[in-house]
Amino acid sequence: MGTVVDRWRPETGAGGYARDDEAVEFYTRLNALVTPDMVVLDLGAGRGSRFDEGSAPFRRTFCNFRGRVRRVIGMDVDPVVMSHPALDEAHVIEPGGRLPLADGSVDMIICEWVLEHVEHPKEFAQEIHRVLKPGGWFCALTPNRFGYVGIGNTLLPEALKGRLMRVLWPERPREDAFPTFYRLNTLRRIGQVFGEENWAHHSYASNGTPKYHGGTAVGFAFVSLFQSLMPPPMRTNLMVYLRKRPH
Repeated sequence: MGTVVDRWRPETGAGGYARDDEAVEFYTRLNALVTPDMVVLDLGAGRGSRFDEGSAPFRRTFCNFRGRVRRVIGMDVDPVVMSHPALDEAHVIEPGGRLPLADGSVDMIICEWVLEHVEHPKEFAQEIHRVLKPGGWFCALTPNRFGYVGIGNTLLPEALKGRLMRVLWPERPREDAFPTFYRLNTLRRIGQVFGEENWAHHSYASNGTPKYHGGTAVGFAFVSLFQSLMPPPMRTNLMVYLRKRPH
């Protein structure tokens, strides 16, 4: 017997990912943007969980830019980033602090499941703008505040949130849980903080493979149906692609 995802998404047996896998969707566009001469910053790189032995070989290759670009730099507030296996260079940083990079020194910044943890959006955006080259890309995958995950995280108290998470997504590693603020998790807010005068916007909302289903077939079916009925502004995730204007 496979997992509930394997049963509802039988195509996972052909390559190790579902048809609505948000990470594959996100990295497909990153692969379309990267070139061999780029310096890439993975901001909030963590321990590199997608490169664990249990991850599908396709993911470990498709989402890994090391050796395919000039340099991959990883940064995180958690010292575990120093053990990340797919970086050329790693740094532990202070929350909300200045990034240890020169002005205009990177071509692409990747933020995967990071924006929901940003406490001071304007300062964060200023630092992103500082280190990114003109014409460079800021790319982020993050929950939509108006999606069911975002609404739950915004409304539920922290104590209840932790207990509910263990029921609805029991396989999520405890070490991956960090405080959330959801201050940069709508397309409108992203547009306000990353202003049109400095950024070209190519972002959208998208549904991913259901996760908060408690590991049951009924839960998976319910979340799948719920997501399919949501209008675009209430889809689960935001796929953020911003290009710094060349001026």
